Amino acid sequence: MSKQQLMTGNEAIARGVYEAGVRFAAAYPGTPSTEILENIASYKEISAQWSPNEKVALEVAYGASIGGARSFASMKHVGLNVAADPFFTIAYTGGNAGLVVVTADEPGQHSSQNEQDNRNYARHAKVPMLEPSDSTECKNMTKFAFELSEKYETPVLIRVTTRVCHSKSLVSLEERQDKPIVPYVKNAAKYVCVPANARVRRAEVEKRLDALKEYSENCEWNVIEDNGSGIGVIASGMAINYAKEVFGKDADYLKLGFTFPLPLKKIESFVKKHSKVYVIEENDEYIEDAVKMAGGRDVCFGKYAPDGSRFLPAFGELTSDVIRRVVTGKAVPAASFDRSKVIGRPPALCAGCPHRGFFFELGKRKDVIVSGDIGCYTLGFASPYNAMDCNCCMGASVSGANGIQKALDMVEGNTKRVIGVLGDSTFFHSGMTSLLDIVYNKGNAITVILDNRITGMTGHQQNPGTGFTAQGEETTVVDIEGIVKALGIKNIRIIDPNDLKLVRETLDWAISLKEPSVIITRYPCVLKKMSYYDKNEWPDAYKNKCKVDTDKCIGCKACLRSGCPAISVKDKKAVIDGTMCVGCTVCKQICPKAAIN
Repeated sequence: MSKQQLMTGNEAIARGVYEAGVRFAAAYPGTPSTEILENIASYKEISAQWSPNEKVALEVAYGASIGGARSFASMKHVGLNVAADPFFTIAYTGGNAGLVVVTADEPGQHSSQNEQDNRNYARHAKVPMLEPSDSTECKNMTKFAFELSEKYETPVLIRVTTRVCHSKSLVSLEERQDKPIVPYVKNAAKYVCVPANARVRRAEVEKRLDALKEYSENCEWNVIEDNGSGIGVIASGMAINYAKEVFGKDADYLKLGFTFPLPLKKIESFVKKHSKVYVIEENDEYIEDAVKMAGGRDVCFGKYAPDGSRFLPAFGELTSDVIRRVVTGKAVPAASFDRSKVIGRPPALCAGCPHRGFFFELGKRKDVIVSGDIGCYTLGFASPYNAMDCNCCMGASVSGANGIQKALDMVEGNTKRVIGVLGDSTFFHSGMTSLLDIVYNKGNAITVILDNRITGMTGHQQNPGTGFTAQGEETTVVDIEGIVKALGIKNIRIIDPNDLKLVRETLDWAISLKEPSVIITRYPCVLKKMSYYDKNEWPDAYKNKCKVDTDKCIGCKACLRSGCPAISVKDKKAVIDGTMCVGCTVCKQICPKAAIN
C-alpha cells in the first residue's frame, strides 16, 4: 500500500513531476503557481531553475525536451501571455521527450491584475488540456500529461486555479519512474519553423487534433456520475466540488478533466438525458458554448439562461454559496452584522520595508507622473503615499513612462517629469528591454529600480541579482548597475532608500536632467533571510528599534504619514510596537520634534 500525504495542489503537481521521471523544470514565480517550482527544487533528481521570465522558462524547457529530457514549465495565468510566443509554435513542433506546461488561473483576482481564462489558450494553440479538481488529480494528471505529450508529440497544458493550487487533500506517493534521456535525432523539418516547414506541421496539428477529439470521448478523466436525476451538472476543476456541495445526490454529473478537445459526443448524450443542465465554470463560457453547440441551448443554465438572461455571475469565484444563492435563491444561515462598521484592512508595506522611505518622498512630489509595475511596491499607489498613477504588467513601468513623457513633451511649456518604478526581479524579467527603448529612442523618462535583493512579492524566490539559484547553489551575481550602463544610461545613482534627505536630493538631481537617468535604491527586504552577501554589505541592517519619547511627542501624528503598521496612537501620543519595528528610522526622520530615538 502506497504512503499517503496531505498536499496542496501545487505540492502534488511537483510530486507528479518527480514521479514522472522529469529531469528539467523552469518557472517564473507568480501567485498562485509559485510553490510548484519551489517544491520541485527540493527533488535533487530534477534540475530546477527560476528563469528571468515565463517566455524564457518555456523556451528552456522546450530546449531540454528537444535534448531528450522530460521537461516542465509553470507560471501564473498572465505569465502565459509572456510565454505565448513560443507556446503557439511549440504546439506545431512538439518536443522529443514529454513537455508539460502549467497555467495557474485566478478567478476572483486575489493577487492579479486581470481575470483571464487560460482555457482559451489550449483552444487557440490547439494543445490538449487537463483540469484537475483536487490534489490527487493534480499529481495523477501531471504524470498522465507526460505520457500524453509523448504519445501525440505535443506540449500539454494543465490548467489549475487558486483554490486547487492552495487547498489540500490526501495524495498517494509512488516511486519515481526512471526515464532515460531520449536520443536526439536531427530533424530540421520538424523543429525549424520556417514557413515551408511550418505549413506541413500545421497539417499535422489538425491530424493530431482529430485523434485527440476521439480520445477525449473515452478518456478516463471525463466521467459521468449517474444518480438517476433529471437534473444534470457539467463542470471541471474546482467547480465540480462547489457544485457537489450544492446539488449533492440530487443531480447527475459530467465531470470534465480532459477539457481540450472537449468530448462533444459525450456532452450531447448527457444533455439529451436531462431536462435541465447546469454548467458550473469560472470565468468564460468555455464549456457552456460547447453544451449549446451539442444541442443543449434550451436546457442549459450557465452564465446565461436559455432565454439569454444573465444566470451565473460573469466573473469571480463560483463558490458553493454563490451557486446556491443563484440556483435556489437561498443562502446558508450566517451571523448578521452591520457591514458599515467593518473597518477595511487594505494590504500595506511591511514595517521596515525599504520601499517606504522612497514612496514617502515620491508621494510629496507634485511635478511628476509615476508609472508603476507589478510587485510589493505597487502598494505605493495607496494612501498615505498616493505615489503611483498607473500600472499594467511586468516591465510596463519603464516603457509606459517613456511613452507618457514623450506625449507630455509634445505640449509646449511642459515641466512635468515621468518616473517609471519597478523592482529588481521585474527589471530582469522585462524592464531591461524597456530601458533600452528609452536609450535608443532618445527618451527622457526617469527609471527607479527598487532593488530589495530578492523577489519579494511572491515569497522570496532567488533571481539573477541574488547570487543563488532556485536549488540554493551559488552563481554569478548579476550587477544591475552594470546592465544599466551597458544599455547606454550615463546618469546613474545608487542610494539607501531609508535616507529621506538622500532620496529627496536624488529625485531633484534626476528631475533636473534633460536626459534619461536611473536611480537604484538598494536595501534588503525586511523579511529576507540575509545571505552572506547581504550581511557583508549591511552588517547592521534591522538590528535596532525605534522608541517614542512621550515627553517630546506632541501627538501631531506626522509619523503616521510614513504608513508604517508598527506605529499607532494611544492617549494622544505616538506608540511604536517593538515586536514589529526594525529600526529603519523613516519615522524618526519625519518627526518634527525629534521625539523618536
